[in-house]
Amino acid sequence: MQKNIRLIISFIVILVFIPLSLYAGITIFADRKYYFVSIVIMILACVPFFLSFERRKPQPREILVIAVMSAISVAGRALFVVTPGFKPVAAITAITGFSLGAEAGFLTGAISALVSNMFFGQGPWTPFQMFMWGMIGFIAGLLGKTRLMHKKIPLILFGIFAGIFFSFGMDVWGTISMYGVFSWKAYALALTSAVPFMIIYCISNVIFLLLLAKPISEKLDRIKNKYGILQ
Repeated sequence: MQKNIRLIISFIVILVFIPLSLYAGITIFADRKYYFVSIVIMILACVPFFLSFERRKPQPREILVIAVMSAISVAGRALFVVTPGFKPVAAITAITGFSLGAEAGFLTGAISALVSNMFFGQGPWTPFQMFMWGMIGFIAGLLGKTRLMHKKIPLILFGIFAGIFFSFGMDVWGTISMYGVFSWKAYALALTSAVPFMIIYCISNVIFLLLLAKPISEKLDRIKNKYGILQ
């Protein structure tokens, strides 16, 4: 019962309060308070993660694991700076979700976007990137419970889905940012122009998932079993 309540609260925070924060950032603050919106999203992203510990306090090593995965994601994005769109961020975020759960996946994606944009440039797109990469980690965490993500075909399909999902989500921000309001016609044009980048997102996700999912998941599982964390 407690686990179901925790999951419901996580859904409400991630699918209601965070999108409302994004909407407020666009409409009320006109994309000018993106630092503030990013911090609000970061605080909200921590709520489901800490709820996952239920009645016990999180151990420092549990928080450290999330920090390490986020750092790897940030480093990976910086390493592939010369190849726009071809980044391991979504893959590493998804792997974290597969192994450590939906809440940890969302938090890793949000942190990765916020921290890496300190190097790539902060802007009104940052809160949207935090949400989209966070959602990839969250969905991965839900799928990780099925144990299907240890197989190649599901990994390939998820990589393609993540690429399309990220592109579609970011084009929502692009449309609203450009025209001030959401328009389906403008959104369709944005999607059409973004097809080459979406294909790159999908390909990079598939490649990095196939290369990194098994070795990183094995190490995370070993850490979980050894220290009894994030169970």
